[in-house]
Formats: sequence, C-alpha cells, structure tokens
Amino acid sequence: MGAALATITLKGGAWLLTGSVGLLSDALESLVNLAGAGMALAMLSIAERPQDEGHAFGHGKAEYFSSGFEGLLIVLAAIAIAITAAERLLHPQPLAAVGVGLAISAVAAVINLVVGRILLLAGRQHRSITLEADAHHLLTDVWTSAGVIVGVGAVSLTGWLWLDPTLALLVAANIVWTGWRLLQRSTNGLMDGSLPPEQHARVLAVLDRYRSQGIDYHALRSREAGARSFISVHILLPGTWTLARAHDLVEVIEREIRDALPRATVFTHLEPREDPTSHQDLGLDR
Repeated sequence: MGAALATITLKGGAWLLTGSVGLLSDALESLVNLAGAGMALAMLSIAERPQDEGHAFGHGKAEYFSSGFEGLLIVLAAIAIAITAAERLLHPQPLAAVGVGLAISAVAAVINLVVGRILLLAGRQHRSITLEADAHHLLTDVWTSAGVIVGVGAVSLTGWLWLDPTLALLVAANIVWTGWRLLQRSTNGLMDGSLPPEQHARVLAVLDRYRSQGIDYHALRSREAGARSFISVHILLPGTWTLARAHDLVEVIEREIRDALPRATVFTHLEPREDPTSHQDLGLDR
C-alpha cells in the first residue's frame, strides 16, 4: 500500500508535467494497485483466522475475493484508459517536460519491481494467491511503465503525437489480460477447482510408490482453498490385514502427501482390495 501511494504520487506528477495520456494510464493502474492492496490486507486478515465451529475447513477462500476484486478493478481501469486514449487519438496534444516526467516514472517502476519481487517470494512461501496476484500485477505494471517510457520517449524524438494514445491503448489491452487471468483463477478457486497439475503429480508420485507393494488406490479428489489444499483418496489394502496394520500404513501415506504438499489436509478411506463392493464407489459425487 505504501508503494502504491508512492507510485501514484510519482506517476501522477509525471503526467501533470508532460500531459502524456500514456503516463496517465500508468498512474491509473497504480490507483488499482492501492485499492487491490487494501482489499488484500482485509481478506488476508480473514483468511488467517483459525478454524471455528461455523468454518470447520478454515477461512482460506477469502483470498479469492481479494484476487477477484483486483481483477475487476484492473478491467475497469483498462476501460477508463481506453476511453481517455481514444479521445486523445482524435485530438492529439503536444507533450511537455518529457525528460523529467520519464525520470520520475522510471523511479516509480523501480519501486514496483522491488515490492513485486518481495510479494512474489512471500506468496510462494506461504502459498497465498492474494500475495501472488498482487505481485504479478506489480510486475506487469513494471513492464507497462517500461513500454510507456519507451513510447513517450519516441514521441519526443519523432514528434509523432499519435504514438502516445496508441501506446495507452496497448497498455489497456495488457491490463485487461492480467485482470482476466486473475478473475479466472479466483473463479476456479471459489468453484472448488482441483489442484494444479504440478501439485497433483506430487500426490500421484506418493501413491504410485505403494502399488509395487500391492497397495492400490482410487477416487482421488482434490481442491484448493486459498493457501490450503484438501485431498481425499480411497486406499485398497489386502483384506487379511489387521485394522492396526492398515491404519499404520495410511498414516504414513498421509504424512508423505503432507510432506509433498505443505498445509494439505488429507482424508483417506480404507477398503479391502479383493471385495468387489470396494470398486462400486468410483462414481460417487461425480
């Protein structure tokens, strides 16, 4: 939030100095950063609350509201940028104080780059879609700023005033793409989407190691809720095993899955491998 306030001030000042609609589009995106960061702070505070009687699986899905809200804001900002750019394309205006304006914008881009990298590392460490969404948005903003700086510099060198609003329209298109990806990922989380392929492969790797020992499985299901993962699977064991032996084995399997996927909750269901009824539940809840 502090970085967003700083970049709004810097980019807004650059726009006032130059009159560049490209720099205005960059400043508007920083406004989205501020609103998104405020929403992220609120939702992360909720997501980190412990489980309670009303929310036995925790509050992790609150993170998806944050990333979805930020995605919506990004799209709205892109619309505002496109409208402003279209008007400037029809009525071109000369730019002023380009050198100072671009220098200020470059400082703002460096701030976003540093904060974006910090957020990305934290998001991956804590498996937080909110922090990752903010990070990717800031890093996209850095590329946007780089494009604006190059474009405005080209306008200054060539005198082609149409380059400035054209660049702003390209920025708007890039922002829409970022917003769409955030909305898509947030919707998938709220709809109980399965684990990403890379994480799903880690679970399969654990389970497949036991097949050589005569241990089978089926009905593997997974979903994400913010930083948490939920996995359920039916484990098929020899019917002659004692309950204690079977229980000890699935405890090991669950622990290995949790080691492969930190902050995962694993549910296992024991079934005798030789019993035909053990295979009748494959279609349950499908």
